[in-house]
Amino acid sequence: VENALLKARYAAQETGLGALADDSGLCVDCLGGAPGIYSARFGDGTDHGNLEALLATLAQHGEGPWPAHYHCTLVLVKHAEDPDPIIAQGRWQGEIIATPKGDGGFGYDPIFYCRELEVTAAELPKDQKNRISHRGIAAKALHDQLQSAL
Repeated sequence: VENALLKARYAAQETGLGALADDSGLCVDCLGGAPGIYSARFGDGTDHGNLEALLATLAQHGEGPWPAHYHCTLVLVKHAEDPDPIIAQGRWQGEIIATPKGDGGFGYDPIFYCRELEVTAAELPKDQKNRISHRGIAAKALHDQLQSAL
């Protein structure tokens, strides 16, 4: 929440407008929630490097799959000093598998397995992923909060 709030306040300060910010990450249970806020730079900062660094780290924790979830926090501020930001969160449960599958998505998607659908995030059609993902869930929660405020 704090990272998304910092981003939103900074954008609002720089533009003089309201701002919406996102902070998302992958949280792996056996790693105490890591990589979490460091998901984008867990390895060398590239999708492939980060994925490989995560798999190398997980190999030290037995055989997979390893329970995990994606988490997204969205923060909307009316202005930089907004005392009452709107905060919405989304969580997408899954597990990390040792062998990447699929060509879609980005980041950790080829190793993030959705048990209910029996596919990785990288194997999902984009529109379906957008509906069921952590960001999709957070966006719907934000939308619902905005609707109830009207």
